[in-house]
Amino acid sequence: MAKITFPVEASHIMMFARSVDDPNPVYHDAEAAKSSEAGGIIAPPTFPQAVAQFDPDYFLRPKHGQKWFGSAKGPSGITEKPASSGGLHAEQHFEYHRAVRPGDVLTVETRAGATWEKESKRAGKLVFSERITDYRDQNGELVVTARSVGVRTEKPVAQG
Repeated sequence: MAKITFPVEASHIMMFARSVDDPNPVYHDAEAAKSSEAGGIIAPPTFPQAVAQFDPDYFLRPKHGQKWFGSAKGPSGITEKPASSGGLHAEQHFEYHRAVRPGDVLTVETRAGATWEKESKRAGKLVFSERITDYRDQNGELVVTARSVGVRTEKPVAQG
């Protein structure tokens, strides 16, 4: 992912909380949030993932004029199922250095982390790779560190 900067707005936080069905008033009610331990509106724990909406090249977003497999029941524009990459998202961790709040302008950069391998009886070698994403505020201070782990299989796992 390229370096991306995005503003954090109270309405964005509220809509994200609603999308994950979290009714906690600290995500949308300024008065309730003010009297809470948080001291004001804060973002839900997985909110940093919303950066994808600000990335024009996000791989799951349809591209104008291009066929796209889509995320609905059936494909939209593609007649054959794309080949599997043999990979999957295995883990996601968020380390908060402070809460994300409305008014923050986060700059996000992703870098490669560790890689390691394990043997599997059904899929052969499993290759794990880590991506570390730092979210810094408008002052350059680190706000959140996200770590995701993906895994690729050496060979397809037989269905059965």
